[in-house]
Amino acid sequence: MYDPKSSEAEEFINHEEIQDTLEYAKANKSNREMIKNIIKKAEACKGLSHREAAVLLECDQEDLNEEMYTLAKKLKKEIYGNRIVMFAPLYLSNYCVNGCVYCPYHHRNKTIRRKKLTQEEIEKEVIALQDMGHKRLALETGEDPVNNPIEYVLESIKTIYGIKHKNGAIRRVNVNIAATTIENYRKLKDAGIGTYILFQETYHKENYEKLHPVGPKHNYAYHTEAMDRAMEGGIDDVGCGVLFGLNMYRYDFVGLLMHAEHLEARMGVGPHTISVPRIRPADDIDPKTFSNAIDDDIFAKIVAVIRIAVPYTGMIVSTRESQKSRGRVLGLGISQISGASCTSVGGYDHKESKEDNSAQFDVNDTRTLDEVVNWLLTLGYIPSFCTACYREGRTGDRFMKLCKAGQIKNCCLPNALMTLKEYLEDYASADTREKGEAMIKAEVPNIPNPAARAKASEYLKELHDGKRDFRF
Repeated sequence: MYDPKSSEAEEFINHEEIQDTLEYAKANKSNREMIKNIIKKAEACKGLSHREAAVLLECDQEDLNEEMYTLAKKLKKEIYGNRIVMFAPLYLSNYCVNGCVYCPYHHRNKTIRRKKLTQEEIEKEVIALQDMGHKRLALETGEDPVNNPIEYVLESIKTIYGIKHKNGAIRRVNVNIAATTIENYRKLKDAGIGTYILFQETYHKENYEKLHPVGPKHNYAYHTEAMDRAMEGGIDDVGCGVLFGLNMYRYDFVGLLMHAEHLEARMGVGPHTISVPRIRPADDIDPKTFSNAIDDDIFAKIVAVIRIAVPYTGMIVSTRESQKSRGRVLGLGISQISGASCTSVGGYDHKESKEDNSAQFDVNDTRTLDEVVNWLLTLGYIPSFCTACYREGRTGDRFMKLCKAGQIKNCCLPNALMTLKEYLEDYASADTREKGEAMIKAEVPNIPNPAARAKASEYLKELHDGKRDFRF
């Protein structure tokens, strides 16, 4: 039985409810009156149910689809302005005991090079990332209780936060590791992590178990209920996602929104972020063997409808996507992107050889961070390296309340401009610096609160004079 408040995975992600929802959406894909009413409801910025969102995703009326895209762009602009938060992944280890058929880390793969970074190697990686200009990382490891125990992750987080190189510093460490216990989530919370990220991969239980034939990840319920345990362990911000291409996209789209509804109903606040990765080639993985791949048009529509359905949830797209694909979805709802990413273990300090390949997937957008920052500025976006909300305790429901009240703009815009200024002063090329300074000059007057605007202007001058790390 479907129950969004239940603590049991098969009740809050209920197969029959998803099937009924898909049938309902299919039956109403041309119901213009219903679709118009759903779009009208979404304009109030209060979100949609998974069933309403499924109808929009299924809509076959071209003019109404265009209305959806227009609304997605409007909501994105109203809530997030033109800010795009930057981050990079850092792979600590690719040792793994699972048998995930879509991931080259699976334990049967004998061709991939197995690696685990020492703390000294982590320091070199972090310095390389700081020298690019990064302030926010997402830690990644395979699941291996012997090689990658929680103590190793905690030690690595401590190492990362402790590295101060020139003007560089990693100010927020998000963590993407396997589902674990409430006790371990408490340890991650105490270590000062930002968001705990865990991709569901697919919400279809039968297919999930086939895709994960062996290993701890085979346990569908334990994996699906991980976000509840994380929040029970004190982690305020969690990040959900599925790997589009593994299963029917409509099914996983509905499951993803049901998961968000469940967290809101049971834990009091939905996910901080939703990621929308698509399957990519890797060491012994060929995406063509998966029959549920989605094209760029469907991908763009998924992004737009998620933005409409959960307007205050951040959305992430990584370097799995091409420059063209990323450019298309930025305006439709994406609020965070990775830049200059390396998906191998130890690939920032020095590039590994082809024979030494340890990458989880092939990167599609291979530009440098400065090239990505320059591109965003050219498109009219503010590249933001901000980590202030996490450091000021604006997380979980506190962050959402500020967002919904519109007050977050007095923090996010000045913080984005100040962290961009830091990047321009310390790392940018001449052309990027010129474009960035023009952006800052144009955007400072848009800070709503006069006192915040004046203070931001003062801080920007001090940043030019060599001081660092101001925040609202």
